[in-house]
Amino acid sequence: MPSSDTTTLTDIDQLAIDTIRTLSMDAVEAAKSGHPGTPMALAPVAYTVWKDFLQYDPHDPSWPNRDRFVLSCGHASMLLYSLIHLAGIRQGRPNTDANKIPAVSLDDIRAFRQLDSVCAGHPEHHLAVGVETTTGPLGQGCANSVGMAISSRWLGAQYNRPDATLFDFDTYVLCSDGDLMEGVASESASLAGHLQLANLCWIYDDNKITIEGETDLAFSEDVGRRFEGFGWRIEYVDDANDASSLSRALQAFKRETEKPTLIVVKSVIGFGAPTKAGSHSSHGAPLGPDEIAGAKEAYDWPTQEAFHVPNGVAEHFQGSIGTRGQHANASWQTAHQKLASSEPTAAKELDCMLAGELPEGWADAIPEFSTDAKGLASRVSSGKVLQGLSTTIPWFLGGSADLAPSTMTLIPDAGDFGPENLRGRNFHFGIREHAMAAACNGMALCGLRPYAATFFVFFDYLKPALRLSALGELGVIYVLTHDSIGLGEDGPTHQPIEHLASARAVPGLNVFRPADANEVAEAYRSSLLNPKQPAVMVLSRQNLPTLDRTKLGPAHGVAKGGYILKEATGGEAECILIGTGSEIPLCLDAADVLDSEGIRTRVVSLPCWELFAEQDDEYREHVLPASIPARVACEAASGFGWERWLGQKGTFIGMNGFGASGPAKKLFEHFGITTQAVVAAARNLVRK
Repeated sequence: MPSSDTTTLTDIDQLAIDTIRTLSMDAVEAAKSGHPGTPMALAPVAYTVWKDFLQYDPHDPSWPNRDRFVLSCGHASMLLYSLIHLAGIRQGRPNTDANKIPAVSLDDIRAFRQLDSVCAGHPEHHLAVGVETTTGPLGQGCANSVGMAISSRWLGAQYNRPDATLFDFDTYVLCSDGDLMEGVASESASLAGHLQLANLCWIYDDNKITIEGETDLAFSEDVGRRFEGFGWRIEYVDDANDASSLSRALQAFKRETEKPTLIVVKSVIGFGAPTKAGSHSSHGAPLGPDEIAGAKEAYDWPTQEAFHVPNGVAEHFQGSIGTRGQHANASWQTAHQKLASSEPTAAKELDCMLAGELPEGWADAIPEFSTDAKGLASRVSSGKVLQGLSTTIPWFLGGSADLAPSTMTLIPDAGDFGPENLRGRNFHFGIREHAMAAACNGMALCGLRPYAATFFVFFDYLKPALRLSALGELGVIYVLTHDSIGLGEDGPTHQPIEHLASARAVPGLNVFRPADANEVAEAYRSSLLNPKQPAVMVLSRQNLPTLDRTKLGPAHGVAKGGYILKEATGGEAECILIGTGSEIPLCLDAADVLDSEGIRTRVVSLPCWELFAEQDDEYREHVLPASIPARVACEAASGFGWERWLGQKGTFIGMNGFGASGPAKKLFEHFGITTQAVVAAARNLVRK
């Protein structure tokens, strides 16, 4: 930790800070788009964190125990890209070709916000090495950081030894007024305070400016007092340019052992701009040539040269963060070798997790379910699968938004994660669906395989974070139960209708609605094999019969998204019934009736549209031949999107409005989702 006598800025430090400012201004100006004001204001803050505190090895950017730096105010992305460039972060691990290439070159900065540039408008971690998480939607980075801080604690409890510390990384966040206005930041801050995540530091840019003007238009609370109520330590810095005061606040964070820290820093947006400093006009648009020239004059900077990096700046920056990071990384490598020598099994387990792989034999723990006419609710079979997998994948963990007894996601004997049990694998996120999902994103970014559970109707509460799971290629599994009107008496406020269509509309997300316990098991198998794609498990409250696979298609067809569950009898099919989830038994019963009437009927289970769409044309044509236009789909949800599989002549049996309160069986009859309705629709199509 730096001492208080090492925080005075030298001339080369000031040059580095002004380099960050001017690179940001020039990049935004070249793109004719972006946010220059915040990088100009926060350059000294970010520089102090990186130069004096951040444990990060630029030549090994995936070093597992690196400190995480999160730019939650993602609109200030040029601040982060400038830091990555000046710190000399490489694209890949040591001893690889990628290690010879800078993560962000000066040419990349010149191409800010252009197609195929790693310097996207808002930071995207899968595009640029050194970006720890995708940010832009305000509040999300704050919430991700809680998952990162949780991961550091859990991993340390799992793998640290008295003579070998493998995980104790800190997480630093730069956040804005907008971040702290968003509800997800408050949810997350409340959770972090409750969990006593003293390894978490948010630095709040209190610049009093938003897009519309000054914050007092809509935001007048005492943020520090709010966070005191959350159980945080509060530090104040009156001037973002005061490196000594900022360093003292960061040292206080490093000493804190029981609370997360919020550092409230007052800054001037657009610092140095002659007429736009302190104004919302410097927030979300290029400054313009005259304003840039005036700012550069204020910095005593060459006014005619864009993207100027003075000699010695990068070397000075890299000599601080790089040297410190290399020493810390070397210590980590020594600790890892100690673990490998003394506990080779534990070391192998850790290496497996860090490689994004799964342990040998992990799938052996997935249960197989015997035929059972009564069956199980798919939320119950999901719980059994989770319990089995938890015995073989130590880093497969998660929890619920106060609904574990209903979502069946509590793992017996796994312990509850908290300050007194950092190895616990059951997470109690409280009634904070949005924060839960965003924290799970942060956990996934640290190598864990998290799951998050709630009722499907509350999908909308967590949707923004789930969308970033997909965009960021994070293999979070969402366990969403009580999937339809089948939940019964709780009524339309709790009965999902449009939610399946909404989930299926998210690019890069696999949505599973399994028909029985064995389809549930296969859905988990498929999802865990893909660590870069999130999945939604849409599960029933009511029992679903466990199908007789000796007479029906095998459940491993789930891996292809859809498969022939029951072939027509007596010849080539002339009608296809397609279903998911709890409506598959209706389709099977309808097929029996139709077959008895001489209408040769195939039943297709289509639990995951996305995987089915990925199959080649030959397989999809095999399952849903174009020569059979008579198709009926049955799903207790909105029919939006089903035309893709039904074609122009097919019929959908499902929901056209909200549900109602009543017993599930009565509701299915009331809304016409019955075997009889499927039979009637099929008859009509075939007779046409």
